[in-house]
Amino acid sequence: MELRVLRYFAETAKEGSMTNAALKLHVTQPTLSKQIKDLEDELGQKLFVRGNYKLRMTAEGEILYKRAVDILDMVDMTVSEFSSMKDFNGGNLYLGCAESEGIALLAKAAKQLREEYGNLYFHLYSGNAETVCQRLDKGLLDFAFVVQNIDLSKYEYLDLPVADKWGLIMRKDSPMVSKTSVTVEELIGLPLIVSRQGPTSEMPQWLKKNYSKLNIAATYDLIFNASVLVKEGLGYALGFDRLVNTGADSVLCFRPIEPEITSPMRMIWRKEQKFSKAAGIFLGKVTELCK
Repeated sequence: MELRVLRYFAETAKEGSMTNAALKLHVTQPTLSKQIKDLEDELGQKLFVRGNYKLRMTAEGEILYKRAVDILDMVDMTVSEFSSMKDFNGGNLYLGCAESEGIALLAKAAKQLREEYGNLYFHLYSGNAETVCQRLDKGLLDFAFVVQNIDLSKYEYLDLPVADKWGLIMRKDSPMVSKTSVTVEELIGLPLIVSRQGPTSEMPQWLKKNYSKLNIAATYDLIFNASVLVKEGLGYALGFDRLVNTGADSVLCFRPIEPEITSPMRMIWRKEQKFSKAAGIFLGKVTELCK
């Protein structure tokens, strides 16, 4: 299986159209069609079915697409690392990011390094700890910024001087808005919108023990999407402060949990990881900013 053909397949899958994919790849449609057919013959599986208006991947095609994206990302990352080895003046950094105000520290490091190395590029992958760590484990990320207390046995890590405060994001016309804080006991009975990962290790034992009693209306991966559900009146989002607009011009507000619950942030990387020049410089800068 050639990488070129794998790129052809991935672009066709992304576009859902042989015509559009051929234009982006700068090849003729018959050439692209033949390459896809040859790939199907090589794998012994049909990868696409034709619909009325666009191509649709088969179940086998979806499996290959997921693998192809990871393989091509790894190839691009490797090529980038080697191209910057000789005369370093930049490179590419691949970073996994949790939703947290603490990402401001990453941004500060990136800005300072860009001023020194004009050809340094940052590629951010956002997601929860589970999805970010999966990419880190596969070698698709240089570092990950996480806020959950994950198993650190296979990672090196740097504690960052930031922590996020937990609370409820609610509409300003909510019956709970008159309160300055919300106790964990008051969460029972409220229609809650919670992280898909469930209770974190930072939450009080009482909340984890009674998690099954909560009235969970919806789950989320990204807090912005949860805030839209709150705006529409679906319920109260349990999440971090300062990630969505809860200012005077917003219909939303934030009330902290009592007693206070905070989640620390860490930057993690694989043990015995061999750093590219760009990754080593980035680690040094973040370490400097943490002092």
